[in-house]
Parts: sequence; structure tokens; C-alpha cells
Amino acid sequence: MISILLVDDHELVRAGIRRILEDIKGIQVTGEACCGEDAVKWCRTNQVDVILMDMNMPGIGGLEATRKIVRFNPDAKIIMLTIHTENPLPAKVMQAGAAGYLSKGAAPQEVISAIRSVHSGQRYIASDIAQQMALSQIEPEKSESPLSCLSERELQIMLMITKGQKVTDISEQLNLSPKTVNSYRYRMFSKLNISGDVELTHLAIRHGLFNAESLISSE
Repeated sequence: MISILLVDDHELVRAGIRRILEDIKGIQVTGEACCGEDAVKWCRTNQVDVILMDMNMPGIGGLEATRKIVRFNPDAKIIMLTIHTENPLPAKVMQAGAAGYLSKGAAPQEVISAIRSVHSGQRYIASDIAQQMALSQIEPEKSESPLSCLSERELQIMLMITKGQKVTDISEQLNLSPKTVNSYRYRMFSKLNISGDVELTHLAIRHGLFNAESLISSE
């Protein structure tokens, strides 16, 4: 039996995935969490085979939660299930230790295939996303996003800023000083040739890391 932890801040999303999986022989949802912090805490005291992790959640979010879980459990098998499919996010997520990457638009059968693949020790990336990643290696001048210049930590802080989180909140959640968070911010501004958080958010929307609908729903 493959045990599953569902991590998503929307109860309806968790309920939908749970309904899909509960009829599948050999797969069982044994835990749920509504944010990255709760997922990390849950994994410290419970055993689970595969984690389905949302990227964009309140607090530390899916990327930082993945980093933290993999840090104390290198064998953790995490599948990122997200609306974000454009480079460089898939590559950064896999570098952070995720075993799989799927779009939230994936068919139920693909989610099941991904769960079984990562449980068996393989990595799983949705074919359309894998194609983008391959093209970025073959023709980087055509497919590379300007966000590719950001480090994993800079990208994480960028995602938190686009959710409207303040420097003090980010510093607390990531265990960094406010000065260090601001250093990352200004480094991003310099790399991207922008001057503030509003431009950073517009850039994130333009390159598929965030969307206007999620900005409205988070308010």
C-alpha cells in the first residue's frame, strides 16, 4: 500500500484528489496538511511514501517545504503539483529535491502514474514540462526565462513577495534576518533590472510563476 500525504491550502482541492485516489487499489491517503509548515511538522512525526505538494501556499510555500523535508529525510518522495509550468521553476523544484513535477491540469491517470513511478524510485516530470526543460538546454536563447538567473533561494523569496508577504514575515518563516531578506531582494532587482516589488510581481505574472486570479483569491 502506497501512503500519501496531501498538501494544499484549498480543502476542495485536497478533497478532489482524495476522491480520485481512494478508489485506486494500492494507494491510500493517510494525511493532509494545509500549508508548508504543517507538512514539515507532519513529516517529522509520521511516515509516508509519497507527498503531493502544492507550490503556492500561505507561509513558506511548497518549494521551501520541499527543501526542509528533504533536508531531514533525503529519501522523501515529493511530487510538486502546481499551476506553474514555465522555466526555471520546474528545474529549481527538482534541484530542491522533489521527485516529480506535475501541472494541476494533469489527468487523474497521470497523477496515479506519477505516484507509482516516484514510489518505485524513479523521477516523474509531465511530458510537456519535460519538453520545455529539454528545449531550454538545446536552445537556451529561445526558451530561457529572465528568471533563470535567480538562485533557488531568490526564487523562493520572489514567490513569497508576490503573495504580498512582508520582509519581516519572510525572514521569520525562512529563519533569516530581515537584512538578509532585503539583500536577496536588492540582488534580484539588480539581476532583473527592476526597481521594486510591484515590478517583480508583474514579471512573475508575465513568466507564468504567478497569476492575477491567485492574487485576487489571496486577498
